[in-house]
Amino acid sequence: MVSETHPEIGEKGLYTSAQRARRDESVWTLIQGILAPLQFAAFLISAGLVLRFMMTGLGYDAATLSILVKTGFLFLIMVTGAIWEKVVFGQYLFAPAFFWEDVFSFVVIALHAAYVWALFTDSLTANALMALALAAYAAYLINAGQFLLKLRAARFQTEAVA
Repeated sequence: MVSETHPEIGEKGLYTSAQRARRDESVWTLIQGILAPLQFAAFLISAGLVLRFMMTGLGYDAATLSILVKTGFLFLIMVTGAIWEKVVFGQYLFAPAFFWEDVFSFVVIALHAAYVWALFTDSLTANALMALALAAYAAYLINAGQFLLKLRAARFQTEAVA
């Protein structure tokens, strides 16, 4: 066993051996592994459609539909992620290993929900709606980066244990 710690893991590690076993055995890990790239693909397509609308004024309906699809993926991954955290860490959200990722996830969800609310209440112009979607997407990218750093830390921990 390696005695050095990796700076992203800390001395305690991201997972205990029991948590790592639960993570590896859980179907929710596979579900998260499938949903995350699907959500990212939806984000890329949607971001392109939103930017196209912002630059040309064309394709509002396609951009709007794509934002709703992306938001659906976000809500789905949030629910399944909470279940995953319960299985692995024993609590639905804010497990110490993922506390700040969960906190920022709520910022991302709030921005996406604000978009949906503004869309259905017709409280913003089309350009303002698209700007709100882009703000939500910027927050999503930050949050995705947080999770990618955790995946990297988990890989380092697994290599250190092996």
